[in-house]
Amino acid sequence: MARGWGKSVEDQLEEQESKPMPIAAAKREAMLADASRKREQQSLVQQRERILSERTSNPHRRAALMAALEQIEAQLKALGE
Repeated sequence: MARGWGKSVEDQLEEQESKPMPIAAAKREAMLADASRKREQQSLVQQRERILSERTSNPHRRAALMAALEQIEAQLKALGE
């Protein structure tokens, strides 16, 4: 290594790798948030389908199912389906 050079190549690479990359980190956070939102949305859609497929003659059970369906629909609307 020539005189006058302050850091070795290994030190420079290590320093570069340890620096946070704000754009990449922000992009990764956005991707994780989007994936989480999609999983939640998919779960709600599956719950809605299960409720819609149930058949019951019990009026109390039917009322409970309708209340759950309304709540799921509100959550889906909030997620932006």
